[in-house]
Amino acid sequence: MQLDLQTCSRARLTRDARFDGKFFIAVLTSRVYCRSICPARTAKEENVRYYPTAAAAAEAGFRPCLRCRPECSPGTPAWLGTPSTVSRALRLIHESGLEDGGVESLAERLGVGSRHLRRLFLQHLGATPSAVAQTRRLQFAKKLIDETALPMSEVALASGFGSVRRFNAGIRKAFHRNPTQLRRLSYLAGSQPEDHYLFRLRFRPPYNWDVMLGFLAARATPGVEIVENGRYRRSIQIGKTAGYFDVSFDPDANSLVARVQFSDPRLLFAIIERIRAMFDLNADWAAIARGLQNDPHLATRLKAAPGLRVPGCWDGFELTVRAILGQQITVKGATLLAGRIASTFGTPISPANGLTHLFPSARILAQADLTSVGLTKSRAETIRALARAVSDRRIDFEGVVDSSQFLSQLCELPGIGEWTAQYVAMRALAEPDAFPSSDLGLLRAMNLNHARELDPLAEAWRPWRAYAAMYLWNVSPPENVSKGRFLGTGHPNASDEMSVSCDAAT
Repeated sequence: MQLDLQTCSRARLTRDARFDGKFFIAVLTSRVYCRSICPARTAKEENVRYYPTAAAAAEAGFRPCLRCRPECSPGTPAWLGTPSTVSRALRLIHESGLEDGGVESLAERLGVGSRHLRRLFLQHLGATPSAVAQTRRLQFAKKLIDETALPMSEVALASGFGSVRRFNAGIRKAFHRNPTQLRRLSYLAGSQPEDHYLFRLRFRPPYNWDVMLGFLAARATPGVEIVENGRYRRSIQIGKTAGYFDVSFDPDANSLVARVQFSDPRLLFAIIERIRAMFDLNADWAAIARGLQNDPHLATRLKAAPGLRVPGCWDGFELTVRAILGQQITVKGATLLAGRIASTFGTPISPANGLTHLFPSARILAQADLTSVGLTKSRAETIRALARAVSDRRIDFEGVVDSSQFLSQLCELPGIGEWTAQYVAMRALAEPDAFPSSDLGLLRAMNLNHARELDPLAEAWRPWRAYAAMYLWNVSPPENVSKGRFLGTGHPNASDEMSVSCDAAT
């Protein structure tokens, strides 16, 4: 990754939050590395070096700044400035680290040699895959030390260290202090109820929380998800452990506040990574805007509603079921059906702020009589076919290496076509260039009649077509609405699942 030194210098001197996490500043005199927003006294230009990742700065012998806390910076978007092999490897590391076989196993999954993969990482990220994974473990451990009251033995397990000894050694090497000394320095760690944790998850401004929340509210499955009073809340399950999380917006700190109730702290890292992906917190809106602002259909929308993100999902299977439900009916109708499925086939949980059920697993829906809750026979069979494929591991939403191959497999199921596949790619796979061009809402927003008219126009929006879709669905041009006003779910532009899709005939 080539850094523009002039841009980095200007961002450092102005403490520009838009560049937070896009590069790191290493100070030669103090031997620490910082974020672009670090409040410490600005060092002279000749005494700083710039690195594309925290792992690269750590590999060069610098330790994290305890004042600006690099572990709290927004992640670097994996697709920016890297070849597909590196971005896919980063996605796999983000999902599960290097627990299964190390770099060699990771390289094998990607179809390249381990030496070549290390070379690519050094070229584009300035650090090896092992260093990237280790830095992520250390960063999450530091957040747990600072922001929770977990015992250090549980912090070690939750952050992916195999033993307390390795955890202590890694922390001391990285921070020149032991974990207990770091906690004494923290102003954040406080008393929370047992199994409750609070995290601040940073983003690069601007972030349009109103549209994100409105999009999720319209599609919230009753009993599983709730959107109220400016907050999003949902029930979750990993393995056999259930819990829930609650997310709210803190614009003054450029962060979302995530409150997690979960009894197994070893899974906190996976939970926080999923929440970050679900709310698209690693996105670089400045780069997205540069890619879309030359199109007049999008330029006015970008100005009217800066900072739109692509909503992700908690679970890829659940999202795909929802997309199937939404074929050829309104968002409201699909939400009603999703609620019936959850209440009929989902697992009841103790009431948690209005949450009553976990969404049913693929194994349960593979055998369920879905026509009993109002689905047509064809739609019910599509969901059962998907559930059987997921139960048999013929389709796996975790660790997707080749998204195009994954989507091809998805489209082989009866009743799933290109529209559903692209919608799943947008929200479950976080593909920034996914684009359901046959969507009726998109066609209406562009005053077109057919996808073959939209496809050539959308070529100019690459590699950000998913973000273009969000703008076309959710924001009317300023001449139609006042600045900053967003469409409700009754407007065709606000609805993806309202659209008539070719999938229904597949």
